[in-house]
Amino acid sequence: MEYDVVVVGGGPSGLSAAIRLKQLAAEKGQEISVCLLEKGSEIGAHILSGAVLEPRTLNELIPDWKEKGAPLNTPAKSDRFLYLTETESIQLPTPPQMNNHGNYIISLGNFCRWLGQQAEELGVEIYPGFAAAEVLYHADGSVKGVATGNVGTGKTGEEEGEPGIELWAKQTVFAEGCRGSLTKGLFERFNLRAEADPQTYGIGIKELWEVKPELHEEGKITHTAGWPMDQSTYGGSFLYHLENNQVVVGFVVGLDYQNPYLSPYEEFQRFKTHPAIKGVFEGGRRLSYGARAISEGGLQSIPKLTFAGGVLVGDTAGFLNVPKIKGTHTAMKSGMLAAEAVFGVLAANSEAQGAEAVAYTQAFKQSWLHDELHSVRNIRPSFRWGLWPAMIYSAIDTYLFRGKAPWTLRHQHHDHECLKRKDECSPISYPKPDGVLTFDRLSSVFISNTNHSEDQPPHLKLKDASVPIRINLAQYDAPEQRYCPAGVYEIVGREEGKPQLQINAQNCVHCKTCDIKDPTQNINWATPEGGGGPNYPNM
Repeated sequence: MEYDVVVVGGGPSGLSAAIRLKQLAAEKGQEISVCLLEKGSEIGAHILSGAVLEPRTLNELIPDWKEKGAPLNTPAKSDRFLYLTETESIQLPTPPQMNNHGNYIISLGNFCRWLGQQAEELGVEIYPGFAAAEVLYHADGSVKGVATGNVGTGKTGEEEGEPGIELWAKQTVFAEGCRGSLTKGLFERFNLRAEADPQTYGIGIKELWEVKPELHEEGKITHTAGWPMDQSTYGGSFLYHLENNQVVVGFVVGLDYQNPYLSPYEEFQRFKTHPAIKGVFEGGRRLSYGARAISEGGLQSIPKLTFAGGVLVGDTAGFLNVPKIKGTHTAMKSGMLAAEAVFGVLAANSEAQGAEAVAYTQAFKQSWLHDELHSVRNIRPSFRWGLWPAMIYSAIDTYLFRGKAPWTLRHQHHDHECLKRKDECSPISYPKPDGVLTFDRLSSVFISNTNHSEDQPPHLKLKDASVPIRINLAQYDAPEQRYCPAGVYEIVGREEGKPQLQINAQNCVHCKTCDIKDPTQNINWATPEGGGGPNYPNM
């Protein structure tokens, strides 16, 4: 199948790129064919975020979004920023980046479903349930498009199943989200990270609750720092009151943490037991659960955005504004800028294949998106000094230098290099879940509606099958048991003296944490069959 543009990924950046391409074609009176692939069973199925939306980009992309019924139903009404000790909470001044006046608490999944409808009305062909598994190249090395994975291949790979589809395009937009599996290959092939700092990541874990009406305060936003994280580990929480007596609660842990015994999932469960937090959930009911990694490196870690035949947009490139705790409006803007550059390439030569949309990089550098990320570039890397030094520095950078300090702090290490060995750290004792406020992993995975066909090749692949026991267990006490928020990795057979790693790929919620944090980089996350993974409602 041939198109002018193929978009890989149905998140905010990919959908914004597709919409903008069709808008430009209509404005110029030109025909342009745009296809969008989404590996989830539907648009929004794999989308997970807090989320508070800053509508700046939406105002640019679809000015009449209110009339078109965009699901922005809960205006932000109040902000609270708390520092937690184990038993107390101290309200701190809300940093200016976290001022949410004019923003909206939303379900990002539902917002993307709405964006998908807008794209289809403009003529974008959307194919949910199709996972792009391979990048295709022309003989000259430029990107030709992508191929979807085979469907129905047997678990051993012997049964070939139905072959995937090749989608050829003059330009391919990669909007895979954090740690995109195809994007990793593009980084290497085109050396896109040569001038970028290492990317640093966090894992965000989230639950959606229905709470008692008397405990619900629609539009209320709370963020916390401190407990249960120690002073040297980056992390914090969010608590947002949506409409219909619903509350979202989540916790983010920086994946540059050092203690191999730390479990981001257990830290999140423990966080909910804090005296300042737990009361909100009294008598409530947990509705949904999910987790995903996020790219936290900011401006210093953004790779080269263009290459022959394609561009990178959204969180696959790393446009998150960490101090704002927002990446949707920035991802959408990157998609718009890329679309405008791609359209320019096609308009200049409608037959051009494998051209490079270099105008995208220049447009980014001249946009408010670059200015916004530049002004906060030093805040996330300052946390390597610890919580309080970082907060003091961030205040100086924000209020004194107003984001224009004459220096740039660098990210110096990859997250997988940061783990200490087990004999250098103390085990962490986590309380057992009570099934009311705190829960085990498997019951959480159940309400994420995660499913994979059992008779398919595993999408979590080990480069060396001996490494999990020989290195990870011996040196780090198998941290994959703890950093995975879905119980995918288990060490079995220890009592018999024959330990081995068991991979429960069926549980995978596609967060990509294993691909990022594995200390030997021995785990490779690849796309499973399209339609597999979580099916998030209202997340």
